[in-house]
Amino acid sequence: MLEPGNMSLDSRPAPAAAARQADIGVRGNARLTGTMGVALLALLALEGLTILSIRRLLLPHAFVGFLLIPPILVKLGSPGYRFLLYYTGDPVYRRAGPPQMLLRLDAPIVIVSTGLVILSGVELWIFGNSRAWLTLHQGSFINWFFATALHVFGYLERAPRLAFTDLTERPPLRGAFARQGVVVGSLIGLVLAIVLVLSWTTPFLLRFEG
Repeated sequence: MLEPGNMSLDSRPAPAAAARQADIGVRGNARLTGTMGVALLALLALEGLTILSIRRLLLPHAFVGFLLIPPILVKLGSPGYRFLLYYTGDPVYRRAGPPQMLLRLDAPIVIVSTGLVILSGVELWIFGNSRAWLTLHQGSFINWFFATALHVFGYLERAPRLAFTDLTERPPLRGAFARQGVVVGSLIGLVLAIVLVLSWTTPFLLRFEG
C-alpha cells in the first residue's frame, strides 16, 4: 500500500508537466506566426517596389505574387489555429489571452482582402480578359494595404523579437526546427512560382503591354 506522502509526490508533477508542455505549444505557435510575419514583410516590401513601375515590372510583380501564396497560407493558418482553440475554450489558449481588440477587429478585413487580392491576381494571370477582375484586384489591394498596415504596426515590435528568439535561443524551444522547416518549406514555393510565371503565356500580359 502506498503511503500518502508518496502518492502526493507522484501525483503533483503530472499536472505541472502537462501545463508546461501546453505552454510550449502556445509559445511555439506565437513564434511561428512572428517568424512568418517577418518573412512576409520582406516579400511584401519587394512586391511593393514592383508597384512603383507596374507596367515595366508586371512580370516580377506576378512572380513575387505567386511566391507570396504559400507563406500567406501558413501565416493565416498559424493564428487561425490559435483562434480556433481560444474560442472553443482551450484553457491554455484562454489563459494566454486574445490579441488587442483593435487587431481582432482588423483581422477579418486582412483575411478577406488578402483572399480577394490573391484570387483576383491569379484569375488575371490565367485568363486576363476581365475588367471587373482588374477592378476587384485594385480595390481589394487598397483595402488590404490599410488593414495590413494596421496589423503590421500592431506587431512591429513583437514579431521580429519572436522570430529572433526562435532562431537564437539555446537550448531551442521544442519544435523550433520544425517551425523553421515550415517557414523554409513555404518559401520553396519559389520553384512553383517560376514554373507558373515563366511557362504560362498570360493573355493579361499581352493585353497590358498592348
